[in-house]
Amino acid sequence: MTTKHEATPDLKSVKSPKTTADFAKYFQPPSLKEAKKRGKEDVKVLYDFSIPDDMKEIGKGRHYLIRTYGCQMNEHDSETMAGILEQMGYTATEDELQADVILFNTCAIRENAEDKVFGELGHMKHLKNNNPNLILGVCGCMSQEEKVVNKILSSYHQVDLIFGTHNIHRLPVLLRDAMFSKEMVIEVWSKEGDIIENMPKMREGNIKAWVNIMYGCDKFCTYCIVPYTRGKERSRRPEDVIAEVRDLARQGYKEIMLLGQNVNAYGKDLTDIKYGLGDLMDELRKIDIPRIRFTTSHPRDFDDHLIEVLAKGGNLVEQIHLPVQSGSSEVLKRMARKYTREQYLELVRKIKAAIPNAALTTDIIVGFPGETEEQFQETLSLVEEVGYDSAYTFMYSPRAGTPAAEMADSVPEEVKKDRLHRLMEVTNRWSREKNLAMQGQTVEVLFEGESKTNPEVLAGRTRTGKLVHVKADHSLIGQLVDVRITDAKTWTLWGEIVTKVEV
Repeated sequence: MTTKHEATPDLKSVKSPKTTADFAKYFQPPSLKEAKKRGKEDVKVLYDFSIPDDMKEIGKGRHYLIRTYGCQMNEHDSETMAGILEQMGYTATEDELQADVILFNTCAIRENAEDKVFGELGHMKHLKNNNPNLILGVCGCMSQEEKVVNKILSSYHQVDLIFGTHNIHRLPVLLRDAMFSKEMVIEVWSKEGDIIENMPKMREGNIKAWVNIMYGCDKFCTYCIVPYTRGKERSRRPEDVIAEVRDLARQGYKEIMLLGQNVNAYGKDLTDIKYGLGDLMDELRKIDIPRIRFTTSHPRDFDDHLIEVLAKGGNLVEQIHLPVQSGSSEVLKRMARKYTREQYLELVRKIKAAIPNAALTTDIIVGFPGETEEQFQETLSLVEEVGYDSAYTFMYSPRAGTPAAEMADSVPEEVKKDRLHRLMEVTNRWSREKNLAMQGQTVEVLFEGESKTNPEVLAGRTRTGKLVHVKADHSLIGQLVDVRITDAKTWTLWGEIVTKVEV
């Protein structure tokens, strides 16, 4: 990454526009044409983040509540916003009646996720009427969509603040403006922001932590809104990632999840060094932290060097999430996935050859525009050939602003539901078979906390990400323990602690 960068724009908050024409002056909607022009703009790495002096005590005696929707990246963003608010003097609460600030950190991947947010915003109207001093904000991926912001402007006047995914570091200024403004404060940047290091984070516990290694995506799959809401691919400097992981190791964290919308593309935008995800993982495996994972992978960028490094094992776990989306090369082409069925299966073959005990998981969409029964059968046969440990399966739904939304959605809803049901029967069978094969085995489990249904039972994960329940003492939470698997279900395993006898 070069050092010839422009400074991050110091944009002023925009007051609520009254018309669509006014709105267009301040907000640039997602555009495939404009987004694909990107890539030449320099991105600056800023290390001097701090809370302005006049805002460090603004939250003293006040409380905040953040509601998070969507992926791990949104969860990680919420940790950052919580860290910023804590530095401003705010205290977290789960009680919306006690909260002085409520932020909705939103997801735009699927329409039902947006519907949930709008439903919650409707509920907030009564809360706002009873507490006019409450600051209600909407941020995250939904805020990057023109139609969403227009809808909030026209129907959700109880909202005080809207900001996007690229200007979280501006939260102190935006919050202050929202407090003292009589109109809605909007700051949504259509251009992705710079990389801001050293922002505070409020992580839960000290067992598992997310570490962002890059932002954005340049793949432009035809069904996906992420390249528009998250911007172009921007990698953090490797030395900054390594320093953060080392610090987490010193704090006693047991597991790190490296995050990126397309984590395998890490380093491709760094112009001064030749450095990829495999190089980063090779350095991180030398750090004294028991487990390191990463998500989400794109098969096109999963190279041989990364496979070679992962095969070294150690703290690099043998679980790989490798979204395929479809088993049909024709559908994959319409999705703009930029690989074929054959290329995907060859990648799986390489991974299994190098890491025989690898657990593969995936994402699959059924009912994509134009998908025939024959093409769906190709997806079923690919699932049978790979034998995934688990799969996230979805019915296709159009997202406004994406190329797929302009395609004729020729697959009837009842056919989509039927295909999803048949697909789940196959993926669930494989999950059950993989789990049954573990009965009698002794595996390492990282206990994360109580079971959701029984406080006497602890829940934890294997290196391959499988959920294990064990009746055990709470002192083992946060510990890596050998467990013998005694029973297996489709989604969970049950086991007992292996007692080591000293000779």
